Amino acid sequence: MTIHEASARYNIPLEILKEYESWGLCGAVKEVMGIWQYGDTDIERLSLIMTLHDVGFESAEIETYMKLLLEQTNTEAKRLRMLDQKREDTLDEIHFREKQLERLDYLRYHIRKQQEVTQGR
Repeated sequence: MTIHEASARYNIPLEILKEYESWGLCGAVKEVMGIWQYGDTDIERLSLIMTLHDVGFESAEIETYMKLLLEQTNTEAKRLRMLDQKREDTLDEIHFREKQLERLDYLRYHIRKQQEVTQGR
């Protein structure tokens, strides 16, 4: 299938498909009459790329991860470190957001308390 067919069928943004092609990761992709043709292996890889993108990986990180994956020689530890680091970063972001929520709740509490005093409750 062509880049436009893959984009429409699997809801993959064209930018991601173009990046994928530019990284040279297109194993089953064949250029036929100037048009890339995507195979099942490419769709599986693109699914992983979309997952990595959805969990917060930047394009350069995805490219590195995918190149490691395709090396297939003892890259599990490196890929796991990348995933662990992203998990740690995500947890840090969650904790930061939790603190923001606590502060917002504190401010909301004080406004409500002031309203009660003003209204004579």
